[in-house]
Amino acid sequence: MWNSDFFESITLKALGLHVQLGHTPGERCYNAQPVSCDEFTVIDAHGIHDVAVDFCGCETAQIRYKQLLRARWFPATTTDPRTAATFSVLELFHLLSFESKVSAYEFYHSLARRSDNTGISPIKDQWRHLLQLMRAGHGHDPNGIEATPDGGCVVQCPACPHPGINIPDGWENSPPDIRWRYVLFLAIDANFRLKRKAISSDDRNPSLNSGWAYFVEERAYKQFLSEHSTERQERSTCVGHNAVNTADTKASRGLAAMGVGSVVCARHEMRLPNSVGDLQKGEKYINMDYLVFSVLVSFGLAVFNLSYDIACQWHKKLWSRNSTMPQRLQFDYENKIVRFFVPKFHLKAHIQSYQTTFSFNFSKWVGRTDGEAPERGWADINRVATSTREMGPGNRRDTLDDHFGDWNWKKISMLAHREELAELEGAIDASTLALWRADVEAWEEDNTKPNPFESRVVPMTQAMVRLEFAERERRDLQDGIDVSLHAEISPSMLIANGLELEDQQRQIRADRKTLSQNPTDNQKAKLQMCSNTLQRKLDAWAQVQILYMPTVASLCIRAQRNDIPQDEMPKDFILFLPSQLNAITPCDLLLCQIEWQLRYAQADDALNDVRQNVRLHAHLNTFKTLHIRGQRASTRARSALDLAETKKCGSRLKYEAARVALDNLGDRLGMVGWRDTFRPLNVADMRPMGDAGSAGQSEGRRDIPWIWKAPGVLHNNDAGLQDCLRVEWCKARARASRWSEEFALLIEEMQRVLAFFRWEMAQWNGRGTARSFTKDADREGSFAYAQRQISVREGLVIRFSTLWRDALSAVVSELDPVPEINTEMADDQMPSLEGPPLEGDDE
Repeated sequence: MWNSDFFESITLKALGLHVQLGHTPGERCYNAQPVSCDEFTVIDAHGIHDVAVDFCGCETAQIRYKQLLRARWFPATTTDPRTAATFSVLELFHLLSFESKVSAYEFYHSLARRSDNTGISPIKDQWRHLLQLMRAGHGHDPNGIEATPDGGCVVQCPACPHPGINIPDGWENSPPDIRWRYVLFLAIDANFRLKRKAISSDDRNPSLNSGWAYFVEERAYKQFLSEHSTERQERSTCVGHNAVNTADTKASRGLAAMGVGSVVCARHEMRLPNSVGDLQKGEKYINMDYLVFSVLVSFGLAVFNLSYDIACQWHKKLWSRNSTMPQRLQFDYENKIVRFFVPKFHLKAHIQSYQTTFSFNFSKWVGRTDGEAPERGWADINRVATSTREMGPGNRRDTLDDHFGDWNWKKISMLAHREELAELEGAIDASTLALWRADVEAWEEDNTKPNPFESRVVPMTQAMVRLEFAERERRDLQDGIDVSLHAEISPSMLIANGLELEDQQRQIRADRKTLSQNPTDNQKAKLQMCSNTLQRKLDAWAQVQILYMPTVASLCIRAQRNDIPQDEMPKDFILFLPSQLNAITPCDLLLCQIEWQLRYAQADDALNDVRQNVRLHAHLNTFKTLHIRGQRASTRARSALDLAETKKCGSRLKYEAARVALDNLGDRLGMVGWRDTFRPLNVADMRPMGDAGSAGQSEGRRDIPWIWKAPGVLHNNDAGLQDCLRVEWCKARARASRWSEEFALLIEEMQRVLAFFRWEMAQWNGRGTARSFTKDADREGSFAYAQRQISVREGLVIRFSTLWRDALSAVVSELDPVPEINTEMADDQMPSLEGPPLEGDDE
């Protein structure tokens, strides 16, 4: 208010604002009753205000807290209220707490600082609780909110299978290739960020939800834990899982809860009814078992896929522990299929055999599920950890329940590689494929059979690697270094010897590169002797070449005139093989055909050397990483790796030289089709089967380098290569199957989502007129709210149907037709519209 000098803050009460409750604006109340002490505070989005308020004391007046609710003011108490918060400020706080995770304390004090006022603390727990009940339809229940069942206030996942709601009748009698789609994917995890200090108690700060939402009912849960508190948890036999081995030793001083455990929908990341519970001392089996069985018994399905980062250990005695659960939570697992998995990101932390046994990538009928859904949910809820750890037990559970419900609703509103396998199969003969396919199908049906995803070849040792190097050197000597030139040489021998001399030139060039900047006299002498030997062979070979290729004589004379240092001559000597001549230089076609055949074989041999050297280098690198420690051993291992890398690069150079020659000769001879077999060899192609390849490639998106898919790979007699190829084929088949399953699951889930929303529309249609009211305004409000909920779900159906039209256009739904929704009241049900209109819920 302007005070003649400046605008000063003043209360609305001082300005003369006077609110009469219980009547329409402008209507006089003949029995107005001022609030006690004539003090009333209203908290609104733009501040905290003192106002003058009179309640109605007429004969037909409602109780005082109802008069406040009619004015859209939420009372701080039901007995003589003198403080209220407007619906608009509560709705604002509700949304801000979801999006920014602001606490009630921070929000209230922000309003207080705007108003220069302090000391008033509104109660907001009831607001959250009432909204959950109202949105779940329990305000329309004729039996009242006391009839709310456990988990009755959750926002359910519409894409998960719900018998009688969104999957066809008789689903349990479907053939196996259809029934697998009606499986529930569950992911289990714990969060130790959501702690709670030892403040207050359940008696002083009880939960209003009390098991009606995502947290389990606390008293029954704690009673079960106290009855099994003395049980010791077995240690892990896999790796050092802290979640298992330290569950009994985690420090919990000053904490009532070290965190929470949870079971979520692994496909859609949504929280499930009665799936969350406090962890008093680590991630103990008794806590997690209670949560898991609370979820399992609530779904009448036959197949469950459970993902847990310690599933390898946790599942072993699960069914024996099932018998110790309370009677209502004992899961009847007879005639049901329960499979166990480890999330993809956590899988590498397990021993090698478990990385295939518990893998989503290699198991049948799981699609592209990764099992990491809880981690994404924790990232959202962790932002309230700071505020909830200071709360009392009931207030904390209700607050987290509310945030879990918002997470589910946001997930609902946002619902919206076969070529690789065929290419690999082209390199494998039909009989071998049939054998491998039988092995992998047998393992998919029974995991006790030999695992086809595991190698069956004994891995190489360092001694074997040294022997392999020695054998290759022996073969190199046999293939060219110790060859003597005879007086009479046939055309085929001429070309063959020319290719051998080309190999020796590459070897000398490689040896010169490996020399240090200051080589010893002994190193230089050895290299010079090799160069001299090569030079003598080149001279002898060139004399014979002129007999078969007279036109190269003039080419040799021109080459000798070039300014090339004498010590560089042997390695840079141009051989002038038919493939090195241009198209206008005449050359006997017989020589071209001979070189073509030899080059084709050379390219095939070089490609095989590339594969062997790639495997050798990968093995040495893995062995060094896992077993080599210390400077001396590391230096030796590094030398072995460098030698393997040199050989790998050398085999690539040999292959590329053969391919260039084939390219030149192919044009001259008119050869076609060979380029499909011998492709350009890039560095990125020289990686082992099973390598991730490009950065960010996961197992499901990984490609296989073409060198392992070239025709004839399996005809190699190397048992290790054949074993690698078998394992890689199994993985490629698994990738193709998982993507096909993912497509089928997505189509099924799209249909289930639409069917679930139509079912909810039918439920709200019945709720609109299910409850009897004495006042027409109450009947109107109940019906209007139900119509609002029908409209929301109808909008979602229209939106998702539009987004998914193309995907669903070729699919015939197996779901039963949903009856038309009645959106109008009968004449005898229509309430009177006399009096002021009632504002609907702004949800």
